[in-house]
Amino acid sequence: MLARLPLVWLLLMAALATFAFCFAIDRWMKERKLTVVFLVISVGCCLGMIAVGGAQVQNWNARQMLVLYSFAWTGLTIGMFPTRKLLITYGDEYRRGIQREKYEYPKRYFAALLFSVILMCFLAFVLAT
Repeated sequence: MLARLPLVWLLLMAALATFAFCFAIDRWMKERKLTVVFLVISVGCCLGMIAVGGAQVQNWNARQMLVLYSFAWTGLTIGMFPTRKLLITYGDEYRRGIQREKYEYPKRYFAALLFSVILMCFLAFVLAT
């Protein structure tokens, strides 16, 4: 259903999802270089998803993969929301030069992130066909 939208709208959805993710990372970590790295990774993932979609047996087209990318990145942003205080703390420590041997990432946060991404990918699958 969403894959039938004009390509401009799908690209706008993908850009908005990427912007929301990078904006959240920038607000929580407050490290510009990290935000730029995540922006480059996001664009690479989008192009990679389009390439992999074309190589699949069921041959998802670029429009369907843009829908999947937009929903997956939105799910990633929503799933990272509970960890914002932890990321702010780690970002503060990094800027002050404090280095830990191990950065803790509680399992409940990982479960929320995984649930959000899987749910959004399922919704994208349903809405992209």
